Parts: sequence; C-alpha cells; structure tokens
Amino acid sequence: MSETVYLDHAATTPMHPEVIEVMTETMKRNFGNASSIHQIGRESRGLVEEARRTFAESIHAKPQEIVITSGGTESDNMAILKTAEKYRDRGRHIITTAVEHPAVLKPVEYLAEAGFEITYLPVNEDGEITLEQVQAALREDTILVSIMYGNNEIGSLMPIGDIGRYLKESAPGVVFHTDAVQAYGTEDIDVKDEKIDLLSVSAHKINGPKGIGFLYINDDLSIPRLIMGGEQENNRRGGTENVPAIAGFKKAVELRMVNKSELRESYSYFKKLFINKLEETEIDFSVNGSIEKGLPHILSLHLKGIPAYKLLIHLDLARIAVSIGSACSAGNVDPSHVLIALYNDNHPAIEETVRISFGQGVTEEGIIKTVNKIQNTCASLKVN
Repeated sequence: MSETVYLDHAATTPMHPEVIEVMTETMKRNFGNASSIHQIGRESRGLVEEARRTFAESIHAKPQEIVITSGGTESDNMAILKTAEKYRDRGRHIITTAVEHPAVLKPVEYLAEAGFEITYLPVNEDGEITLEQVQAALREDTILVSIMYGNNEIGSLMPIGDIGRYLKESAPGVVFHTDAVQAYGTEDIDVKDEKIDLLSVSAHKINGPKGIGFLYINDDLSIPRLIMGGEQENNRRGGTENVPAIAGFKKAVELRMVNKSELRESYSYFKKLFINKLEETEIDFSVNGSIEKGLPHILSLHLKGIPAYKLLIHLDLARIAVSIGSACSAGNVDPSHVLIALYNDNHPAIEETVRISFGQGVTEEGIIKTVNKIQNTCASLKVN
C-alpha cells in the first residue's frame, strides 16, 4: 500500500505524539472530577488551571479571561448569541463578513430570524476586508462586530488589530469578536494590543485533541453562559471538565508556541515549493487569494478546466488527502460561499478549486508526489 500524503491540515491535524502521551498519562493518573474538593479532585483542578494559564499566555490574556469550551463552534456560538442577548436593548445591528466559517454564519442567521439586522462585508480580490468598510458599516445601533482572523478556505488575513483599536477608540460600546480558529498557532495574537473582546480557538487545528477549545472573554465584558449546568469555568460554562483533553490541549499549545516561527517558515517553504513544482508542469492554474499575505499553511488553487471533485477522487485513490472546501461542510453539494464571495456565482473557480494545507508530517517528497499525481490526473481528465 502506498504511503499516505496528508495535505488537509486546515480541516484537522494529527495529534502530536507528545500530546497523545500526555493525554494517556492523564487518563491513567488524573481521573478525579476537577470540581471535587478531595485531593484527587484537586490534582485534576491543578491541571486545568495550569492549562488555563498557558492558554492565556499564548494570546497575552489573563487566566480568568479564558473559558474552556468544546471547541471553536461552541466558542463562536457563545460569543455571538450571548453578546446579542446581553446587548439587544442597546441595538440589534451586527457586522460580519461574507467569508466567515459556518460556526459564525449560522448563529448570525439565527439572530437575523430573531429580528437582528446583519451587514455582511464583501471581500476584495485577495479575500480581505478593510478597516474603512467596518467604519462605513457602523451604526448607532451596532452592538457586535465579528470578523475572522484568518480564512479557513483561502487563508486570507483580516486587519484585526486595526479594527479592534479603532472600535475601542471610536465605538467603545461595540463588542469585537474574532474567530481565530484557523490563525491560532501560526499568527502572533495579542488580544490586549489588538483590542479584541472575544476570541475563539480550537485545539484540533494545532495537533491537539478534538472536542476542546477556549473562548477568551475580556475582563471588561460580561456575557451570559451558553451551556447551563454546574458552576464550572467560574460559573460561565457548565459541564464536568475533560481533564485529559485539556492537558493535551495545553501540551499542543506549548509545542506550537515554542516552534511557531519555525513552523511558519516551513509552511511558507512548502507553499512556494508546491507552486514552483506546478509551474514546471503544463497545468493552467491560479491561486485564490494572496500568496504572500495569507496564512502560511493554506494554499487554494484554481486548476482551470479540471472539475475539483473528479481530481479529489483520483488523489484519494492514490492516498493523497486534499480538500475542495471547508471540512465542516462535508457532504454538502452547495458551492463554496467563500469562493462565491471572492468571485461570483458563475466563476469557473467555484467548481475547479482544491485546497492544499500543510502541517505536521508534510515532506518535500509528499508534495512532489502530489504535484505529479495532479499533473497526470489533469492530463487524463482533459483527454476524457
């Protein structure tokens, strides 16, 4: 059987061996309920609080500003729905972008059905929005601005710091949320400098376990809980803490923070190598978004004249994993809303785009194998 080449790290990442080791040891030794007052419980509580400090340090926050959740989707839902609930008497206008993850778009759509008014900012040719767009969209009844840090399909980065600082100075009553799930672990995030009120993170994007994440909530902000139950997470999120997953998440963050610069350089190198190898072929292609300014681990390619789903099948049969959109839309035959926002409903790129994303375990040999397979498949599909 041929060796698997995994190039879908934007969908999820394999757990780092050290993360698995930490989780395994935690499951063996720290089974106590972190809310119990006996020694076994207090040992688990100690692990949770150590992790909270690590999460906080990674974004320059305070430990008490971190609410541990089940992942990015819960964090996004809590940030958006509960901000709207808290401040609906102040106004019912929300600003977001046309290229957000479904974990943001779905709760925003839910709020629209409940009587809120939503402004969706369009993106430019690089998949970005500008501070000026946010300024123009602000109204007296605006209560929330939710803009992703980096896009999960084309890798475009948004001017989060510029927006956050402007809002804090010129519209201090507006809450600023960013979905940083795809950017966390590669970008340098400072919630205080960038004046971010709410920030969502998920562990499985940085070689941590699935089903765990956190929501940063600025000390100056208080929003109701989304998950009702016990008094865990300082009475902000009910549910018995998943101590092994939290410990694994902590290890993943520690590894990522130490190696962030090195990882960024390797991802940028892999991206350039992939493009260079494609350019050596006769494949007609273009890059969706910006090569230089985007997230280093995401490469969105329009392979002109090649149906993406057919290419995906051929690559899969060769044990090469890539994507034709967000993994959270798996099984959904609808075209990518991100590519529609970047181009238009009828642009060929909508049906001819694949996403390549880099991470742990990617090698030059794997990239060369993938490009060769794409070259052979494209030639075959054009003949047929």
